Amino acid sequence: MAIFLGEPHVGDLLDMDSCISALEEAFRDKAEGLAANQPRRRLPFQGRRFNLMSASMTRKGYLGFKAYGAGRGQDVALYKAPEGLVAFLRSGKFGATRTGAASGLATKYMARQDASRLGCIGTGHQAETQILAVSRVRRLESIHVFGRDAARRKAFADKMSETLGQEVRPVESAADAVRGRDIVITMTSANEPVFDGNLLEPGTHINAAGANVRIARELDEVAVTRAGTIAADDVEGAKLECGDLNWAIEGAKLSWERVYELAHIVAGLIPGRRSDDEITLFESQGIALEDVAAAALVYERAVERGLGTPLPF
Repeated sequence: MAIFLGEPHVGDLLDMDSCISALEEAFRDKAEGLAANQPRRRLPFQGRRFNLMSASMTRKGYLGFKAYGAGRGQDVALYKAPEGLVAFLRSGKFGATRTGAASGLATKYMARQDASRLGCIGTGHQAETQILAVSRVRRLESIHVFGRDAARRKAFADKMSETLGQEVRPVESAADAVRGRDIVITMTSANEPVFDGNLLEPGTHINAAGANVRIARELDEVAVTRAGTIAADDVEGAKLECGDLNWAIEGAKLSWERVYELAHIVAGLIPGRRSDDEITLFESQGIALEDVAAAALVYERAVERGLGTPLPF
């Protein structure tokens, strides 16, 4: 029988470390042809956009889709062969956790092993899970955060300091969140670049996770073209949605041949970085494979613990 899992259940069952591991397995399967992703499709709806995306995990026997935009929250329908629909999940935290986990996974494979200084531009709830995920794969010695609202910036830093058990320092400018950092996160709603790419230190890894519509970007051409290894969670999806990359490509400063699948890096088919001085870039659009992998983890844990509301299917 299918089960419904709402915000409280999903929040209790989905932790960051396990989500990173689930995505690592899913991306490795994708590289080996055992998982597939369908890029997001956006439909106009009452002045907004209805979003639909799907993925399959052949080896594990799961497939599903996520839909959102018609109301609050995100809905994930999970199917398992040969049973059919096994779970319906609704949770805002679900999306933030799996998005953070993707950046954590990219950091694990693309950042320098000794990377310890983190800078984050953005102070919303999605930025929380970005920082949390990176802290799970690298030992961080200092964390700087910047957001345009000073009061919100301080409140965010205080909250993250308590969450991580170490100081998270609010800084006065985006430049202060980039200069001297080993890892830089952008998780904003900006339409224009949020920092000067010339500020990046050699060897920096960037997780650009905020913009996933073609007309929006967080990085300027300098940041993008200074990157040696560039990865996307799904290259076909990035061609449709990634403003950071499309802007540089349309300006003849980059080609898609230089953009790799994160899956291929996770599977060891190509290196995540080629030297300690190389700048690396992960462009996160947020893909359905991440949703299905995380949903399968939540579902299996719910079944083990006897949780969830039965649905008449």
